[in-house]
Amino acid sequence: MEQLPEENWDMEITPKNNLFDLRLKDVWYYRDLLLLFVRRDFVSFYKQTILGPLWFFIQPIFTTIIFTFIFGNLAGISTDGLPQPLFYMAGITAWNYFAECLTKTSTVFKDNANIFGKVYFPRLIMPLSIVVSNLVRFSVQLLLFIIMIVYYLIIGKHFGPNWFILLFPVIVLLMACLGLGLGMIISAMTTKYRDLAFLVTFGVQLLMYATTVIYPLSTAIEKYPAYAWIIQYNPMTPIIETFRYGFLGSGSFSWESLAYCAGITTLIMLLGIIVFNKVEKNFVDTI
Repeated sequence: MEQLPEENWDMEITPKNNLFDLRLKDVWYYRDLLLLFVRRDFVSFYKQTILGPLWFFIQPIFTTIIFTFIFGNLAGISTDGLPQPLFYMAGITAWNYFAECLTKTSTVFKDNANIFGKVYFPRLIMPLSIVVSNLVRFSVQLLLFIIMIVYYLIIGKHFGPNWFILLFPVIVLLMACLGLGLGMIISAMTTKYRDLAFLVTFGVQLLMYATTVIYPLSTAIEKYPAYAWIIQYNPMTPIIETFRYGFLGSGSFSWESLAYCAGITTLIMLLGIIVFNKVEKNFVDTI
C-alpha cells in the first residue's frame, strides 16, 4: 500500500475543551485581521457622510449643550462647583466609550453571522476590534474634553487635575472590560432571545440616569439618601467619579468603591468569556 507523504500545516484547528481557553496565541497570530476590522469600523462610521470625522466632535458637543440647558439651567442640578459644560463633557466622554463598547459588542454574533459561518478566525477578534475601534473615538472626544479644560483654565476658572489622574489607564481598562464582558454575555443570549437586542438599546440609556453622568454622587446622597445605594453600587459610578475627580479635581473618590468596581468588572468579564466560548461553538445553528 502506497504511503501518503507527510504534510506540513501552518495551523491545526481543534475544538476547545476548556471554557477559559481564550487561545490568545491565535488572537496574536490574527492581529492583522484585528487591525483590519478596526480600520473597517472607523472608515464605515463616516463613509458617505458630508461632515465625515467631525461627527466624533458634534455628538458630544450637542449632548453637552442639551444637558447644560436642561439639567444645569432648567433643573438647577449641582455640578460640584465646576463649569457646567465641563462637568457634563467629562461624564459624556467616559459614558460614551462604555456605552459604545456594550451596545456594539452585544450584537456581534447577530451582525457577523455570515462571516462567522464561512471562515475560521478566533471569534474573540471581533469584540476586541470593537473595543479598540471605540478607543480611537474615545481618544478624539478626550482631546475635545482636554481642549475645554485648557479654555476654562485660561479664562480663570479655579479647578485642575490632581495625582489621581494617574489612574486614567486603569479607568479606561475597567470601562473596556465592563463593556466587553456585558456585551459578550448579551450577545450570547441574543442568539436565542432576540428581545434582548431591543432591550439593550434603551436599557443603556436608562442605565445612564442611574450613573453619575448628569449629577454628582454627592447630590444623589444628599437629596435621595434612601435610594443613593442604587447609584453607588452601579459599577460605572466609581469609574466616572474617578475620571472626573482626576481631571477636574472636584467630586468624590474612594479606593473601596474603585476596588468594588474592579471586582465586579473581573467577575462580569470572566462570566462573559465563559458564555461567549460556550455559545460560539454552535451559535450558527441557532441564529
